[in-house]
Amino acid sequence: MGKGTTMRIALDAMGGDHAPQVTVEGAVWAAREYDVEVALVGHEEALEAELNKHETSGLGLSIVHASEVLGMEDGPAIAAKTKRDSSMIVAMDLVKAGEADAFFSAGNSGGAMAVALFRLGRIPGIKRPALTAHYPSPDGYCVLLDVGANTDCKPDWLLQF
Repeated sequence: MGKGTTMRIALDAMGGDHAPQVTVEGAVWAAREYDVEVALVGHEEALEAELNKHETSGLGLSIVHASEVLGMEDGPAIAAKTKRDSSMIVAMDLVKAGEADAFFSAGNSGGAMAVALFRLGRIPGIKRPALTAHYPSPDGYCVLLDVGANTDCKPDWLLQF
């Protein structure tokens, strides 16, 4: 992002344990701490109720309605193709349309990978995508690649990661 440009994150606010309570709480914290914009994607009424529990004045938070949720019990590929108004797909489509710079979900990781592949495609030359996680390190934070998406990696995949 260029100087003076705020990063906009599309958040699958219905994904993960205890959503949307914890996802909204995290979005409020991130908007306040890192001065990012967060588009909370999910059931509008539930998200408004959670946002009303927080002081959000001046924060870059918005709600984008999605009527479905891609749950942990859903098969990734089938759900990514059939639940077209899921919070995960609607959030990923914000990235595809250039309305968001990044996507985040604490939900079904297989679903997030499938949605990303179906909606965004692969980077040319990359055979296998990798999930990332942000971890503390002695010098601050680091990004850890391939945090569970691949159970049997080929050497060229590791090089691409």
